[in-house]
This record gives sequence, structure tokens and C-alpha cells, in this order.
Amino acid sequence: MLTLEKEKTSALDYSNLNTSIQETFTAIDRFEWQAVDEILQMREQQLYLQAGYKNFEEYCQRELYAWGGYRRINQLLGAKKVIDAVGELGGHIKNERQARPLLRLVKEPEKLKQAVAIALKDNPSPGESDFAAAANIVVPQLPRKKQSTQEPMVPKIQEPVVPESAKVTVSQQSHPRYGDSGVIEASAPNHWQQIVTFADGEKLLINNTDLDASSVPFPRERTYPAEYTEAIAAIEERHKQELERLSQELRIGLQAEVSATAEAQVQEQIQSLQNLYKQQKEQNIQLQQRLDEMEGLRKLEIENQQLQQRIQELEHAVQQRPQQQWENTMTQQATKALNKQVKQALEKTIDLRSLAQEPPKENAQECLRLMGMALKNLASAMNNTQALEAAAIILGSEPTPSAIAYRAEQLEMLPQAVSDIRRVLSQLGCTWQDYWAVAQEYEVIKQDYWAELTTQETELITALQNASSQPDTIGLGSIVAHADPYRTLYVERGEVVEDLGDEVIVAWDCWKEQSKKTDRYFREELRFWQPE
Repeated sequence: MLTLEKEKTSALDYSNLNTSIQETFTAIDRFEWQAVDEILQMREQQLYLQAGYKNFEEYCQRELYAWGGYRRINQLLGAKKVIDAVGELGGHIKNERQARPLLRLVKEPEKLKQAVAIALKDNPSPGESDFAAAANIVVPQLPRKKQSTQEPMVPKIQEPVVPESAKVTVSQQSHPRYGDSGVIEASAPNHWQQIVTFADGEKLLINNTDLDASSVPFPRERTYPAEYTEAIAAIEERHKQELERLSQELRIGLQAEVSATAEAQVQEQIQSLQNLYKQQKEQNIQLQQRLDEMEGLRKLEIENQQLQQRIQELEHAVQQRPQQQWENTMTQQATKALNKQVKQALEKTIDLRSLAQEPPKENAQECLRLMGMALKNLASAMNNTQALEAAAIILGSEPTPSAIAYRAEQLEMLPQAVSDIRRVLSQLGCTWQDYWAVAQEYEVIKQDYWAELTTQETELITALQNASSQPDTIGLGSIVAHADPYRTLYVERGEVVEDLGDEVIVAWDCWKEQSKKTDRYFREELRFWQPE
């Protein structure tokens, strides 16, 4: 048997054995990563609660103790974070040992990817030392503080001297044996716990902090070895630096927010001032226009006074020297008679009340408008109140220049209004909606264009209005809108394209550019469409 075993061993060569060993470790790493995925499912879905474990740590310590317990699981989860953070480069990290030196860069993904790239640059298949060197290049690690030779950082704690039959009492209220007294009869297994024997014979391992016995000299705080103390100090230093960095970022963020708020307030104040300036500018323009108008009126008044004064001078000159003024053409009595005749003719021209009551037969409104505007211009030129009143009577407005001018602008629209309305009425199938779409633009001069229409045209308009006021049944070809005011189709226009009895199919104008152009409705869901 020994000979056969030796022959079998000698048959193996280095390359085959080395390849088998590498494949075995690769399989171990692969199954280890697979276990990490399953551990994440256990933690995230809290499936350990089904077995009665209070938390994930307790599950790891109980069920996975043979594979390193909670500490090893944390290492594997940290390696998983590194691989997820590095992205596509994670395939070059084979196991947890290679990811361990990169874990301190996981909060800075860009630096983490840079470290992996540096490791791959020097070695296409880097190991743990390559990743550690690359991480140190990207973010140098602070050197550990050397322990002082004069005084150790963590002095060694001597084993507590436990007096015989040291009596203690459980002082922690959360402990099940709170208030019970016991005796320490055995040596402590460590520096932070004691074995207490109670009166009923039960022995429990209790923390020093849960016991109250001033006569028992044992430490109440947990101590750590020197290497753990250095690691804890380094972690605290990193946490302190991280807190300082976060505080600085928070201050910068708050300053930026305050600056943005202040800038927004300044912009709002600037906008308000600009609006106020614009209003003041408009008011100044209006005041300037008013001042210009007043200045023009003042100049007209001065000119009027000058003209009146000149007229008085001329009248006085005529009375003093009638022979010289008329150059022996006519006598003063002839002048007075001529003035009387001109005045009578002017009074007859201005008194147009009879013309307003009985207008001309051909294009009466246009004639009246032209006459009214002529009288208005005459009244303005001669400052004659009678001419202004006559123009107001003819045009049918107040006897003021502004009212007469506004009325004249209205009457200018009259020929176009009559033409548009007659064009609509002459169309076949004319409806009240068609007429109203045009007539509402000339509603202010309705009485004027109504007087220009023939009796047949006015009767047709009245018939269309009566037909539109009567309720009708929605049917094929009806122009409708939705009857529900809370629907968007309430203000849209549609046409009934198919009658299905109780229901109809409507094609909406607003859906012409969409794939769905029609929809089906009951008649009571619709109403006749009215233009806004």
C-alpha cells in the first residue's frame, strides 16, 4: 500500500497541483461572494426574526460562529460595498482580503476608482499589497502614533484582588436579579465581569457596572489591549475629521442658501423698484400731456382775447370812420342790413332740428354723420354753442366735442356693419349663431344698423333668434359641447357625426391632431355649443 501511495504521489506534477489549488481558492472566493448576497437578503428582509433572533448581530454570532461570526460578516459586507462602489472595475477584486485596504475610500467613489486603476496599471492581476499601495498613493494614511516608552497609553490592569466571600448587590434596574445580593467566590474570567453566586445557589456572570459593592476593588470600565487602543484612537481621529468636514460643508451650504435667499430678495426689491419707476414714468408722461393740453388751451384763450380785442377795435373804427372804412361803397345802414341778413342765413343754417327729425331718403345716416361733423367743426372754429347743440342732435349724442367725436367714430363703422350682416344673412342655412358671431362686434351701433336693414332682413333675424331660443334635440350634425362644467370639453366645440339612438358619436375639434378624434356619449351628457 505504501508503494502504491508513493507511486500515486509521484505521478502528480507541479503545474497540475498548482492549478488545482488555485481553482479551489477561486471556488472558495466565488462561494464566499455568493454567501454575501444571501447574507444581504437575510439582513435586509430580516428573515432572522423568524428564528427568534432579536437582531442581525445575534444571528451572525449564533449561526455563523464557525465562519468568523459577526466580525467576519462585517468584513465581507464591507468588501461588497467596495465592489459596488468601484463599478466595472470590481471584477478585478477577487476576495475580501484584496478589498480590505480599499474600504476606507468607499465614501469617495472617484478616489476609490483611481486607486483600483493605479493597482491595475502596475499589475494586471493585483493582490492585496498592490491595492493597499495604490490606496495609500491616492489618500495617504496617517502613521500610527508610537507608544511612549516612559508611560504606556493603556496601563496594564492587574487582576483584581477579590476578598473572600465578597458580598455584592445587583444595582442595574434592567437586570433580572435587580436588588438581589450574592457572593463572589471564584476568580473573574476577565476584567469587566464577575461570577456571582446568589443565595438560591444560582451562579451568573454579571458585568462590573451592574454590581454595587464599594468594598470590592474591580474595574467598572472595559479595557482594551494597546493595539486596540491605537485602532480606536485612529478611528476617533477619522471620525473627528469627517465631522469637521461635514460641519464645514454644512456651513458652506447654509451660507450659499442665505446668499441665494438674499439675492432673491434683492431681485424682488429691484423688480418692485423698476415697476414703481415705470408707473411714475407713465404718470409723468400723462402729467406732461395734461400740461401740454393746458398750455394749448391757455394759448387759445390768449388768441381769443386778442381776436375779441381786435374785433372791438374794428367795430370802434367802423363807428368812427364809416366812410373811410368802406371806401364810399356802402353806408353804415347798408352794412347793418347786410349783417342782419347774414345772421338770419346763419341761424337758418345752424338750426337743423327739422333735418334731424326728417332725414334724407338716400343714405340718410351717412348724410347726417357728415352734417354733424361739419357742424361740429363749425362750432369749434366759431366757438358757437348752437352749432355744437345742432351737431349733437343730428348725431344723437351729448353736446360735447368728445361725445360727438366718439359718436362719429361709431357711425363710421355703420356701412361695414350693414355689409357684414347682410352677407351672413344671404348664406344658405344661416343660423342665429352665425348671425351673432358677426353682430356682437357691432352691438354698440345695433340701433343704427337695424334702421338700415330692410323689413325682410329684420324679420329673418327675429326668426333666427326665436329658433335658437327653442329647445331642440341633439342629433346628426348638431354642434355640441359637454354639459359638465367640470370637464375640459365643456368649452370645446364638437359635431355629432353618428346617431346611435340613445347615444351619439361626437367628433371634437380639439382632437383633430390626436389619434382619438371621436367619442361616444348619451344625449343628456351634451349641450348645444354656444360661442363665448
